[in-house]
Amino acid sequence: MAQPFIVTAALPADIQGWAEGLRRAHYPPERNHLHAHVTLFHAFAPSLLEELTRFLPRITGEFAAPQAEITGLMDLGTGTAIALASPQLLTLRSVIAEHFHGSLTAQDLHEPRPHITIQNKVTKREARALQAALAPTLTQRRFAFPALELHLYKGGPWELIKRSAFRGRAAL
Repeated sequence: MAQPFIVTAALPADIQGWAEGLRRAHYPPERNHLHAHVTLFHAFAPSLLEELTRFLPRITGEFAAPQAEITGLMDLGTGTAIALASPQLLTLRSVIAEHFHGSLTAQDLHEPRPHITIQNKVTKREARALQAALAPTLTQRRFAFPALELHLYKGGPWELIKRSAFRGRAAL
């Protein structure tokens, strides 16, 4: 069976390194197969690969890098994430969703809550303990997403297919 494609917003190097450190420290190691990321779309059909590899660079060439801000922690129930506020990223996601209208899965029809997962599939008690420990240390930080990334889902790890850097001038 062919695997789906995932679209993420890449993190700048400093945020990426910080989030990776948190994942290594708090994500169950047997399940930590991915780099820190912000998922925009969970599952594009394999038949859309050619269109995705043309469309994503076109849109990142048109628009400026979406701005974002770390706003706190997000309780995932059995995990913890870094909560992000990014109206520009959500606008960009809407543009992509409109282009692929009729091709989105049920999961991708819902507007996401941008976040970076740093812990998942633990007990609720473990998640709450991490949130209590991290909350006082977390500071609001602003950054810009440098690129969109297209990945092939491969069970656990993902394979990077294409990275499309934001180069445009149009504001979202």
